[in-house]
Amino acid sequence: MNDFSLKKYPKQIITAAVILLIVVVLAILKPGEQELLSRTSPEMQKLIEADQHSSRKRVTVTYNSLLVINYASLSTSGAKEMSEKYVGFLGNVYPADEGPAKIAGQMVNYTYRMLGVKENLMHGAKLTILLTTLTVVFGILLGTLLALGKISKRKILSKLSGAYIFFFRGTPLLIQMFVVYFTVPGIFGFAWRDLFNASDAEAVYKGAFLAALIAFSLNSGAYCAEIVRSAIQSIDKGQFEASKALGMNYAQTMSRIIIPQSIRRMIPNVSNEFIMILKDASLVFAISLMDITTISKNIMTSEGSYLVFIPALVIYLVITAFFGFIFDKIEKKFSVYE
Repeated sequence: MNDFSLKKYPKQIITAAVILLIVVVLAILKPGEQELLSRTSPEMQKLIEADQHSSRKRVTVTYNSLLVINYASLSTSGAKEMSEKYVGFLGNVYPADEGPAKIAGQMVNYTYRMLGVKENLMHGAKLTILLTTLTVVFGILLGTLLALGKISKRKILSKLSGAYIFFFRGTPLLIQMFVVYFTVPGIFGFAWRDLFNASDAEAVYKGAFLAALIAFSLNSGAYCAEIVRSAIQSIDKGQFEASKALGMNYAQTMSRIIIPQSIRRMIPNVSNEFIMILKDASLVFAISLMDITTISKNIMTSEGSYLVFIPALVIYLVITAFFGFIFDKIEKKFSVYE
């Protein structure tokens, strides 16, 4: 099996190995935090040393390290304000107060913050991926029930399922999120943050995340319902008749014969739904959830740099490419044509 894989994908394996080797070498050569701080000016060195023996800190140090490059920013407050920035790359330390090194340092800082490095799961890229994954999981579960309801011979169930799908496919996701986050609590007299421990500093964000997840899942369920329905109805009707002839009832036929075959046909459309939700997740900035888009906007507002949107685009592209690759492999593995 391993020999077969090597023969089938020699170029891909060699390319991946070369890239990995380059990354490892660059990571090894990357200067450490202490080396960056040792390149500061003598005056800044004295202040750093003084802070080590004092409870009152005069130097604020920000250190961000990505895989192959790192960035240190030092600033002082008081009568004499000072600011120094440095980038470490390929065994060297570069002043990053101006020029290309400054831009590189900003990119490291922005990317570090958007990825939510050393933060909990409710930050940046992790929030975006978590929200997307949970949304699609719940969307598929809800969509399966709605699809079965829509194709049911019971008219009331079919009409209700059809009405749900029509409503959520026919109204904007952003408005649906506003209704869940603002309108529903207003009608029933509660706040989303109250569902969590009052002493939890993240209660507001957890409440917003829960509201966003509910809105996104309800919306995704409507789209997944059509995906599931079309996959089920693409199965030859003769299989229904054969199952009936074997004595299977409707539930047994769907669970044992039809749905297992339908899953293969759903994969391409589920992949598209996942990618769409991944990009639509940027809408949560409207309720101040700290996803990639919200953090980018906050950085831009505080630092006045529009460069922040470049690493944001790259992060979205990398995440999309990664999950696109995963779904592509799944689709090929379970292709109906194999």
